[in-house]
Amino acid sequence: MTEEDPALPPDPSLLNRQPKWFKPVFYGAIVASILFVLGGFVILPSLTGGRHRHHDQTEATSNARQIGLALFEFDTEYGTFPSPATRGAVEKDFGTAISLSGASSNALFRQLFAVGFTQSEHMFYAKIKGWKKPDGDITPGNILEPGSCGFSYITGLSTKDDPSTPVALTPLIQGTTKFDAKALEGKAIVLRVDNSVTSYKIQKDGHIYDKGVDLLSPKHPIWKGKAPDIRYPEL
Repeated sequence: MTEEDPALPPDPSLLNRQPKWFKPVFYGAIVASILFVLGGFVILPSLTGGRHRHHDQTEATSNARQIGLALFEFDTEYGTFPSPATRGAVEKDFGTAISLSGASSNALFRQLFAVGFTQSEHMFYAKIKGWKKPDGDITPGNILEPGSCGFSYITGLSTKDDPSTPVALTPLIQGTTKFDAKALEGKAIVLRVDNSVTSYKIQKDGHIYDKGVDLLSPKHPIWKGKAPDIRYPEL
């Protein structure tokens, strides 16, 4: 049997020899990778911001549904949603130390706490500039403090009304029927009597439209020519 000759050592001159295409392709790949990574750092903040804004809408929608559930329970007990007319009955039934006086949405929503249908302030929160997150303190005198409720409320309604009637809304601008297009990525969140929640695009004039008519205008068929009794949050 013959033995094979041992392999010759590589020629040193060949060790650093590279094909002509190697350097431009190799270094081009490195540059492309660097640009891709840097581009990711530029794009990532905008994507993150979009996710946060979407989360704000989702949170407001979820909170609106929770408000609706508490309103339903209240209606079962008193035959209507909280209103100035139900305040006396709530105080008589529960002798509560919670302050129910006032015409704001905060005051009317406090009736839900007084009867024990909610113990959560957070469900009245919507991320709107100028409003703060509730601190969770539900001791009498501290429930839904000014600036901690993000929802406006339309009083005088019950489950007997048209199921599509709006009952709680955000982000409505104080004292108007216009919405803040800078909040919630330009969307308005509307809770209806049947506990459904609709998201509307806020138009350039600040209004939201349903079937071509301003949803909060007395001209909208749902209001039958009468302006909705809107109660705004306490600042």
